[in-house]
Amino acid sequence: MHNTIDLKKPVADIIKDHPELLEILVELGFKPLANPAMLNTVGKVTSLKSGATLAHIPIEKIKETLLMHGYDIEE
Repeated sequence: MHNTIDLKKPVADIIKDHPELLEILVELGFKPLANPAMLNTVGKVTSLKSGATLAHIPIEKIKETLLMHGYDIEE
């Protein structure tokens, strides 16, 4: 369960548990997460799934990228 990412969990919590994901998520299109202020405000209340919708990033692309990096997905 250590490498399981819950798509319903706030992005800030995911990054706290898996700091290496920050760079991957920014490359996927979550550019505002590179700003610590955005990560600590919006990231605390926005789930990865909701953020994907807001950023117009297909959730399937996110899942595929996480799987390629060795993570399991929980929905």
